[in-house]
Amino acid sequence: MLRPVVAGVDGSNESLAAAAWAAREALRQDRPLHLVHAWNWHPRQEEGEIATAAQRHLARRALRQAEDLVHRDHPQVRLTDEQMEGPATPALLTAADQAELIVLGSRGLSGFTGFLVGSVALGVVAKATRPVVLVRSDERAADEHLPADDGSESTLTGYRDVVLAIGLDDPCDEVIEFAFEAARLRHARLRVVHAWHMAGPVGLGAGEAGLLQESWQGEEWLGFLKAVLQVWRDKYPDVEVLATVVEDRPTTALVRASTGASLLVVGHRLAERPVGPRTGPVTHAAIHHVGCPVAVVPHA
Repeated sequence: MLRPVVAGVDGSNESLAAAAWAAREALRQDRPLHLVHAWNWHPRQEEGEIATAAQRHLARRALRQAEDLVHRDHPQVRLTDEQMEGPATPALLTAADQAELIVLGSRGLSGFTGFLVGSVALGVVAKATRPVVLVRSDERAADEHLPADDGSESTLTGYRDVVLAIGLDDPCDEVIEFAFEAARLRHARLRVVHAWHMAGPVGLGAGEAGLLQESWQGEEWLGFLKAVLQVWRDKYPDVEVLATVVEDRPTTALVRASTGASLLVVGHRLAERPVGPRTGPVTHAAIHHVGCPVAVVPHA
């Protein structure tokens, strides 16, 4: 049985945008779409029944609103829904465990590109064992596509680039494969970006000393990147790949490279820290400052 694409919905504009993006992705992957609404059980016994009835009503309304949107724009999608009790983050993590990927909404910041990411979305990104896609509230189908010849918006043109941010210190197969598959499904170009920043003489790891103060350092990184990607080029011969190495801080390069993309793919290492799971600086920059949808792919 195929894992579904899951979208978390709560009646907000951002969750409706997430449901719409998830419906398009379900069609691209030929998978069912599963809409999930999580609501908290009310702990006070004397108010429990009233609160529960109200929560169920709001959940049903949020799900129906998202269903109506999906049925209107994508009637061919195989659609199911579910109400889940409990705090939203653990409930969505449970839903994500059974999903191919989970899609959540995030409000776009007024005046400039970026996300305003709530605690629920951040909690899911930090702990999910399946890919999480964050979608802006104003994301539309045409935003994924190149403009028409006359410059107007269109959903009939080709897809914009898929961008993969990759770290060559520990390139992860799960993240790379997700990006290649996303590009294949869209018949889009895959732009792979690695950023390197000239290190100082302190804190070098083994094998790094020879890279310092060499004019050819960028070429060395590019050669390494192409070698890492070769096996994936062979596996996905129909995907056009543009490998790019830039001298810049990774967070800055990531935001710049994702401008005009249909999707940005970043990795997130699942690791327990003393203060609990957190996202790294590159993932943090992606989910807060990038304008296109962001896929965060977990890996060990």
